Parts: sequence; structure tokens; C-alpha cells
Amino acid sequence: MNHVINSPVFGVLISIMAYEIGDLLKEKLKAPIFNPLLIAIIILIIFLSKFNIKYDDYNNGGQVISFFLAPATIALALPLYKKFSLFKKNALPIMVGILCGAIFGIVSVIVLAKLFDFPVELTKSLIPKSITTPIGMALANQLGGIPSIAVVAIIITGILGSIIGPFLYKILNMNDKVAMGIAMGSAAHAVGTAKAMEIGETEGAMSSLTIAISGIITVIIAPVLWNLFSGFFN
Repeated sequence: MNHVINSPVFGVLISIMAYEIGDLLKEKLKAPIFNPLLIAIIILIIFLSKFNIKYDDYNNGGQVISFFLAPATIALALPLYKKFSLFKKNALPIMVGILCGAIFGIVSVIVLAKLFDFPVELTKSLIPKSITTPIGMALANQLGGIPSIAVVAIIITGILGSIIGPFLYKILNMNDKVAMGIAMGSAAHAVGTAKAMEIGETEGAMSSLTIAISGIITVIIAPVLWNLFSGFFN
């Protein structure tokens, strides 16, 4: 039995099965809270705990899935290609919106971390919460944070963003498709982009654009903003 559990195929198969269950529940219950990724995570935690399967054994297959994160993120450029003329028409407001989203995302983490007296290392790990996982892990490591905590923060942020985002659109009466896509991509990276694509092609294209630009901007400005505000932790 151990050789089956240690096989990368085992981790891949149970991950796919857990996600498929989550997707079926979402389609059946039609509620945003039933996010397939969230349900898959819960199922996997219960399954691994119930059968005393070590995380390292499961992660033999999990690493295979993680390998495809970067190519999958790059593939999000396809909707942008189809809507590139829309980007050129709105280039300035789009860039300003993404920049403001990146700055606010970083500063809000630093301020709240200070308010709740988080350790410095934890704060650095939470700063990349709104960018895609491969870039976020590298940035957390660069800042001196813990990449594994950054991954958890990124996943939680993406799930919450994809659930809360559509409600905020309605509450704030947002009807501009470009603005909706930029907001989702800035706050909830790839998971939010998947939700944006469900809402519409334009929203998905703008959100996928935001992932790339927001990731680059965050990598550049995060060390600067951290150095600027790090005095709060002394």
C-alpha cells in the first residue's frame, strides 16, 4: 500500500477527484461559497488526516500539479490577446488602477499586521497575498518571509476574492467590465481570474492582464514599501 501512496500518481488523482467533487457541488448548489478549490482543500485535509497519510507522501503528486502553475498562468494571456484593442484604448486608467491596487494591497497588510502585532517574518510572508503563487513565493523569499505561508495566504485571498467579488459588484453597482476585471485580478489573482472568466470574456481578459502587470509591479514596489513602513515594527 505504501508504494501506491508514495507514487506521484496518487497525489495527482486524489487532488483531481477532490476538485471534481467541489465542482459538482458548485454546479448543484449554485452558491458562490461552494468554491471548488475551497471544497477540494477541505476534502484533502480530511482525507489525509483520516487515513494518516503524511503530507510529504501526498506532495509527491502535489509537486506535479504545482509544476503546471506557471504554464497555466501564462495561458491566461489568450483572452487578453483577443481583447488587446480594449487594453490599448484604456491603457492609462488600467495601469493606474493596477498600480493603486498593488500599493493598497501591500500597505493594508503592513498596517493591519502592525495593528494586530504580527511577527515581522509573518508580515513579510503575507505581503504577496494578492499576486499569483509562483511570483508570490519568490517575493516572500526575497523579503525574508516564509514561502509556504505566502502560498496559504495567496490561496485564501484568491478564494475569498472570487466569493466576495461578485457581491461587491452588486453592492457598489459596478457595471464597467474593464473595471470589474481589473478589480478581480488585482485582489484575487488567478483564482479571481477564473471567476472573472465565468462572468464574461472581457472581465476575464482584463483580469488575466492584471495578474501579469500586478505581479511585476508588486515585485518592484514591495521592497520599497516595506523599507518605508518597516520602522513601524521597531
